[in-house]
Amino acid sequence: MIDPDKVVAIDVHVHAEVSCHDPEDPVMAEFFDAASAYFKADRRRPTIPETIAYYREKNIAFCLFTVDCESGIGAKRISNYEVAELAAEHSDIVIPFASIDPHKGKYGAREARDLVENHGVKGFKFHGIMQDFHPADRTAWPIYEVIDHYKLPAIFHTGHSGMGTGMKGGGGVKLKYGQPMLIDEVAAEFHDMKFILAHPSWPWTDESLSMALHKDNVFIDLSGWSPKYFPKQVIQYANTQLRKKMLFGSDWPLIKPDKWIEAAREAGFREEVLPGIMKDNAAKLLGLVKAPA
Repeated sequence: MIDPDKVVAIDVHVHAEVSCHDPEDPVMAEFFDAASAYFKADRRRPTIPETIAYYREKNIAFCLFTVDCESGIGAKRISNYEVAELAAEHSDIVIPFASIDPHKGKYGAREARDLVENHGVKGFKFHGIMQDFHPADRTAWPIYEVIDHYKLPAIFHTGHSGMGTGMKGGGGVKLKYGQPMLIDEVAAEFHDMKFILAHPSWPWTDESLSMALHKDNVFIDLSGWSPKYFPKQVIQYANTQLRKKMLFGSDWPLIKPDKWIEAAREAGFREEVLPGIMKDNAAKLLGLVKAPA
């Protein structure tokens, strides 16, 4: 188990995009091409072992996940079991999250339960835009019920998506499923599930801020953008009412954590607020804080 006292930060948003066993999927490759151009990032995707080595060198713990969008865009997923296996070998720094296409319903719930009970998975990742899925669609309820039962967090992509940007028709994916308020019904229904709204949620930034203010089980991760480009209200609320609800996330490999941290120091966050964003808030949310003796 990760000891928060031994790491400098916790990055809650790290992608596994290259399998150790399977070649890159050709459908996903087209999206990677476009995303690399959009983010002005290296097209080569690091392997999971390379990702682990990078974060170990930086002494940053992180949540690792893939995105299962087999129904949405027809790309073969990276196995959640592969992610969990590698995370187990490096449990002092890696926190395994799983991604299950919501269209898989009850069968997906079986996988979710097995991953939690037998493979150490500590959270889940959903991407409505890439999964072509309304977050409140009842098909996903069985998967949500498993997450809620174990009181685990789930990261939901919100806002604009670099995936599909610049492709014909945006790669066929629909931005409407990135609207944060679509998740509000689910957060109201599943009280023990912790909802992490990923990214500053532009162009619906204020919806995420409102939800995090309103519901005790809603949090925001600040990944996907350099902090120097954050809407001013994100900094304002991070410094005040939502200082306990904001989490550091990079969006590796498209944004590197050290670059994010460097920009965050100049973005206007109060000095006393940054430790919470960088580590303490996530440590509490993920259950990493040691119980009092």
